[in-house]
Amino acid sequence: MDSREQKYVIADTHFSEEPEIGRWLWALQDTRRRTMSGLEGLTQAIIDWLPPNNESSIGTVLYHIALIEVDWLYTEVLEQPIPQEILALFPYDDRDEQGHLTQVRGFSLEQHLGRLESVRRLILDVFQQMNLDEFRRIRSLAQYDVSPEWVLHHWMQHEAEHRSQIGALRTAAARNLAQG
Repeated sequence: MDSREQKYVIADTHFSEEPEIGRWLWALQDTRRRTMSGLEGLTQAIIDWLPPNNESSIGTVLYHIALIEVDWLYTEVLEQPIPQEILALFPYDDRDEQGHLTQVRGFSLEQHLGRLESVRRLILDVFQQMNLDEFRRIRSLAQYDVSPEWVLHHWMQHEAEHRSQIGALRTAAARNLAQG
């Protein structure tokens, strides 16, 4: 008899009345679930550790993920300015004068996760109310055309790439801090 616990690895549509949108939202949430798993047990020292060569800290990357999500939600999907109460979650610009991500330090893991969750609730609220025509409607911006459907793809790719970066930073920080 096999004693392995069976996993449920089937795309779920329950996130929206529109099954196509529901599948995309499920994938977005699965991406976040995997990111959250990699953040378990992080200490403040590891979150704020600065690697050499002006690379980003884990805190900086978490801040950036949330900021990009809120920017794309309002600019590309909703086609409106970000409300002031949402901007208040982001006291720092995304990039410094040299074009690097602005170093964000001193926020606890709970604060970073709260920011990510606040933005995710906004995303889910917007997309759960969307019909399939609006989901696929092309938004013509100055530099490109984009649809909300593609934005979901972009967010998943963006977070997955940064999840890998966070894993590497976590390993490097732990090694560096252990050496004193």
